[in-house]
Amino acid sequence: MKVLKFGGSSMASSKSIELIVNILKKEQKKQHIWVVVSASGKTTNNLIELMDLALAKDLNYKFLLQEIEQHHIKIAKDLITIDNQSSIIASMKQAVNELDDLLNSICCLGDLSLKTKDKIVSYGELLSSQLLQAILNQKLDSCILKDSKQLIKTDSNYTNAKVNFEKTIRLIQDFQQLNTARVTILGGFMSSNDHNDVTTLGRGGSDYTAAIYAAALNAICLEIWTDVNGLYTANPQIVPQANPICNISYEEAMELSHFGAKVIYPPTIQPVLNKSIPIRIKNTFNAEAIGTLISNEINNQKQTVKGISHIDHISLMTIEGAGMIGIHGTSKHLFEVLGNNQINVILITQASSEHSICIAIADSEAEKALAVINQEFRYEIKDGLIKPVNLEDNLAIIAVVGDNMKSHQGISGTLFNAMGRNNINIRAIAQGASERNISVVINETDVQKALNSIHSAFFESHIKDLNVFIAGVGNVGGILLEQIQKQQSYLKEELHINLKVLGLANSKNYLINEDGIDLNNWKENLNKSKQSNHLFNKEILGLNKRNCVFVDVTANEKVANSYADFLRNSISVVACNKIACSSNYSNYQELKYLAKKYKASFLYETNVGAGLPIINTLQNLISSGDQITEIQAVLSGSLNFIFNHYSKDNLFKNIVKQAQDEGYTEPDPRIDLSGIDVARKILILVREAGIELEINDINNDSFLPSGSMEAKSVNDFYKLIKSNESQFKNVLEKAEKAQSKLKYVATYKNGKANVGLQFIPKDHPFYNLEGKDNIVSFYTKRYVDQPLIIKGAGAGASVTASGLFADIIQVGNLN
Repeated sequence: MKVLKFGGSSMASSKSIELIVNILKKEQKKQHIWVVVSASGKTTNNLIELMDLALAKDLNYKFLLQEIEQHHIKIAKDLITIDNQSSIIASMKQAVNELDDLLNSICCLGDLSLKTKDKIVSYGELLSSQLLQAILNQKLDSCILKDSKQLIKTDSNYTNAKVNFEKTIRLIQDFQQLNTARVTILGGFMSSNDHNDVTTLGRGGSDYTAAIYAAALNAICLEIWTDVNGLYTANPQIVPQANPICNISYEEAMELSHFGAKVIYPPTIQPVLNKSIPIRIKNTFNAEAIGTLISNEINNQKQTVKGISHIDHISLMTIEGAGMIGIHGTSKHLFEVLGNNQINVILITQASSEHSICIAIADSEAEKALAVINQEFRYEIKDGLIKPVNLEDNLAIIAVVGDNMKSHQGISGTLFNAMGRNNINIRAIAQGASERNISVVINETDVQKALNSIHSAFFESHIKDLNVFIAGVGNVGGILLEQIQKQQSYLKEELHINLKVLGLANSKNYLINEDGIDLNNWKENLNKSKQSNHLFNKEILGLNKRNCVFVDVTANEKVANSYADFLRNSISVVACNKIACSSNYSNYQELKYLAKKYKASFLYETNVGAGLPIINTLQNLISSGDQITEIQAVLSGSLNFIFNHYSKDNLFKNIVKQAQDEGYTEPDPRIDLSGIDVARKILILVREAGIELEINDINNDSFLPSGSMEAKSVNDFYKLIKSNESQFKNVLEKAEKAQSKLKYVATYKNGKANVGLQFIPKDHPFYNLEGKDNIVSFYTKRYVDQPLIIKGAGAGASVTASGLFADIIQVGNLN
C-alpha cells in the first residue's frame, strides 16, 4: 500500500492532471494506492476571497464563483469524453449551487462563522477529488472516490481542528477491509466532528490528511507530489544555486519545515514518523527526478548542514530587568500568558544572567502579545523591576539545519563569518542542545543577501559569486568590460570566481540587472535605459546583494564622495579615481577605517602608475616593517609621452593634442599638464608610507603659461599654449644645452614633497625613460644605496583597465 498526495499546482490544469494520470497508471500496477488531492490551483484562495466579498455585500462574488465553476468544467471537458461529461459536470454544478446558497446567506446576514468558513473552503478539495476520480474512471479499471469527512474525525476547533486518532484510525481501517479498489481518491484538508459538521485541518491540511492515511494503513511510503524536485538546500526562488536534498531525516525535515520550508508542513511528519514510514517529495512535472527521501536512513553522513530555511514577518520582543534575576516563575508567567492567548512563540533565547528573555513571534500577533505581556507584568513594570516590553518588527528568522552539525567544529563560526562579512546584523541567536538547528534573527531586508551568503559558505565553497557595478564606461571602462567578458569563463573554472556585472552607469544613464548584464550588447541597453544616473548608487544599495564591488572609472568628485556609503554597507570599492585618496587626510583615513570595520576592500592600485604594482609594493614594504626615507618618481605617463615627443620640429600644442587623442591624458589635459594629477599621486604614495600630508603641502612648480587654468574651455586652453609656443621652445633649448631631457618629476624627502619639470642628465635612471612609461624609486631603511625601482607603462586605457581588473579579482580572492 502506498499513499500519494498531489498539491494544488499539480491539479491546476488539464496538462498537469494528465501528468497525474500517467503517474497513477504506473503506480496502480505495482500496488494498491490511496490518492489525496488538494484544491485545484488557486481555488482555496478564491474561496476565501468569495467569503470576504460576500461578507462585504459585494455581489462581485458571483462572478468569481462563476470563474471557479468554469475552471473545473473546462478541465472536465478537456479530459473526459463527451459521453461521460454530463454526470461530473452536473455534480460540480450542484456543489457550486450549494456554495452560492451559503454565500448568499453570508451576504444577507452579514455574518461569517468559523463553522461556515470551514464548510465553504472544503469545497475546493471536494471539487478536485470528484473531478480526478471522473477522469481516472476512463483510464483505470478500479478507481473509487471516498469522502475524507467520513473517515477523519476531529474536535470542533473549526479552521484548525485536532484529529481524534483513535476514532479516525478505526474508521480508515474498517473502510479499507471492505475496499477492493486499486485506486482510492480522497480530498485532503477536510474532516468532520462528532456531529458530522465539516471541519478543516489548517495550514498544510492536505499533506496532513495523506500522512494520517499512510500511518493508519501502514503504507510502505507516503509520496507528496508538488511542483519542485524535493526539499532544497534553500529556497530556490531566492537562492538560484540551491539544490534538491537527496535524503534527510525526519527531524531535519521538521526543523526546515518549522522555519519556513513550504514543500512540507511540520504536522505532516508526525503520524508517519511514529511508524517510521518514509516520505518522498516528488515533482509532478518532472516525475523522473529522484526527489527527496525523508526517513531514518541517512546515507550522506559527510554533509553537516542539510538545508537553510527562513520565516519572514517576524517581531522580536525583549523582556528585561534587574528584577528578573534569581526570581522564580518569570518565564512561567510569560509563556503561560502567551499560551492562554493562543500566541505562538517561534524562537526563544535567554541571557544566562536571567536578566532578559527574548522571544520571536509573527508580526500579526505582535500588538496582541505586547498588550497581554505588559498587562501580566504591570506591577513589576510599575515598580521598575521589569522594563516595558521592547518590540522590534520587520524581522526574519534564518535557520541552519543538519543532524551532523553537533559533531563538527566551526559550524557557528562559518555561519557568523558569512553574515558578518556581508554586513548582516544579527538581532538574536538560538541554538538547541541537540545542535541540529542554529537560528538567527535579522532584518527582513537582509534575507536575500543572508541566504545567499550562508548557502555559499556551506554548499558552494568552490565557487564565489562576485557582483560588480561600474561607474564610468568610456574608454577605460569599455575596455574593462571587454576584459571581463573574455575572462569570465577562466575566472570561474580556474579561480572559482563567478563574476557578474550587475550595473553600469555613464554620465547620463544607468543600467541594472540583478541576473547580470549581457556584455554582448551593453552599450545599446545602457543607451535605452534609465535616465538620472544619480539614482545609480541608491539602487545598488537597495539591491542589498552580497559580495559586491563598486568600480569607479571616473574622475568625478561626487562619485568619489559616495565611497563611504558603499563601504558602510560592506560593498568593496575599486577606484582609478584619485580624488578620494588625495582629499582631506581625515577623509582618506575614514575610508580606510570603514573598509576595515565593515570587512570590505578599498583598492586603488590604478591611482598611481595605471597597472603597475606601485601601491601594493609600497604597502608590502611598510607591512614588513620597512620605512620610506625618499621617493623619486615620474608618475605621469601622459607628461612623459609629451616631453619624449616634443622637439624643435613640433608644436607643443600638437603633441598635447596627440596625447589626448591617444587616451594618455584626462579629457581636460590641463589636469595632467598643471601637475595636479602628479601632486595627487605623490600625495597618495606619501600617505601610504604612513605620513600625514595634505595636497596644499606639496610644492607644485608649474610650467604652464599664466592663465592656463582660467581658460573657459579646452579649446581656449589650446589656443593659449599655441600662442605661448616660444616659452616651451625656450625650456626645451635649455634642456638640450645641458645635455638633459625634460621629465616631470615628483619627489619626497625630509617631510617635503615637490612636483615640477626637471632637467634629467644622462647618468640619471630617469634619462632613458621612454614613451608613456612611469618609474618610481623608493629609498628606505633597507634600500639605502640602491633604491627599489618599479618601471613600466604608466598610462593608457588597456593597462589602466588591467589594473582595475586585477583589483577586482583581488576582492574576489579575499571574499
